[in-house]
Amino acid sequence: MSSANKNQINIYKPYPAAGPSDASTSFTADYVKSNLTTASDPAEVYASRVHGRKIVLENPLKDSRSKKERAERRARHKANQEKKRASIAKRKEGKIVWKLDEAQRKFELFRPLHHLWMGYMSELLGLQQTPSPPRAPTPRDMPSSSTMHPKLLKADMHGALLTVQQSKNPSLVGISGIVLHETENTFAIIMATNAVKLIPKAKSIFTLPIPLYSTLPVSVPPTVDNTVGTVLDRPHMAFDLHGNQFCFRSTDRAGRKFKHKETVEL
Repeated sequence: MSSANKNQINIYKPYPAAGPSDASTSFTADYVKSNLTTASDPAEVYASRVHGRKIVLENPLKDSRSKKERAERRARHKANQEKKRASIAKRKEGKIVWKLDEAQRKFELFRPLHHLWMGYMSELLGLQQTPSPPRAPTPRDMPSSSTMHPKLLKADMHGALLTVQQSKNPSLVGISGIVLHETENTFAIIMATNAVKLIPKAKSIFTLPIPLYSTLPVSVPPTVDNTVGTVLDRPHMAFDLHGNQFCFRSTDRAGRKFKHKETVEL
């Protein structure tokens, strides 16, 4: 038999059964000893510190400080949101929502409110009394607009007679009635047909008539004259009220300083 056949390896030979391994001659022992170049006796170091012990080859995953801080911030934010929602729900439970009963939806019931509003405007704007004897209005009877505009911006509109002059919604044009309730973005008015309409302020222009002469009698205390229909039945002035610049609550308008600015036409 040639030397080549003697050195030939039988690849089909069964693998020998694994027996008890000697830790001193294992790969781990040799690898650790070979890397302990600075130690005077690598075998002693391996025997005292490595042999027979469980060694963690990789550090366990630990949450970083920034990750913990983010989690704490999320938890605090979630708790604050829950408190806010609970507070809003509690306020809604005790909040009285404005609502008009069906039996109260009558224009005539709110005509006295409109008369009170005319008296309120007469006092607010300092309107002069009706001339005696009665005569046709003249330009001299018109109050100064420079003093009226700041007062009208802060005036209470409950009881005013508003008419929709222009609107993005064509179906609202021409609607006229007494203001029953004003919110930040809407006017609730009752029409002469006893219908209640909710008119948005935004993208709408209203006509606001103001009596030209004072509706308050000279006698004190003042009384309301229920024989007068509305402000349209007497000499009056008409102002254009742009809803886009009027989107405030009446309480907010009372203490707000308005600045002149251009209005985008509808």
